[in-house]
Amino acid sequence: MRVRGWFILAIVLAVAGAAAWGAENDSQKNPPAATTQEPAPPPPPSVTIIEPREAHGVLGRDVRSPANEDMGHIVDVIVDRSGTVRAAVIDFGGFLGVGSRKIVVDWNALHFGRIADKRDSITLELTKAQVAAAPEYKEDASIVVLGASGSLQPLEDR
Repeated sequence: MRVRGWFILAIVLAVAGAAAWGAENDSQKNPPAATTQEPAPPPPPSVTIIEPREAHGVLGRDVRSPANEDMGHIVDVIVDRSGTVRAAVIDFGGFLGVGSRKIVVDWNALHFGRIADKRDSITLELTKAQVAAAPEYKEDASIVVLGASGSLQPLEDR
């Protein structure tokens, strides 16, 4: 009777071990379904249509004074950390790039009026003498921005 009890116990343990081994192999072949859902696809981007007569690029555009004096042309646009346009860099003076220098003017001092054609210029609310007296713009140095009416606000360090 004792041997028979041990024999039954051995069979029960063998059957239980085989069942456990089979379940482990099945889980490796067919992993359980993931409990987390796939991330939702991103929403489509917004689309804005701008008519050709409503907006134009400004880089390379000629800049003129209200008295129609040649003030140079826009070579760069300066934005602050939030992406707000603060100023324009104008290549001023010189002849055919010789003797010219870059100065920075407040974006609000520029008037875009009619710039439907690349030949149209942008008006700067400053005189040629005021621009000539402005300090030169140099990369990686503090920027001195020339404003038309003293309305400039300093860029706060954020």
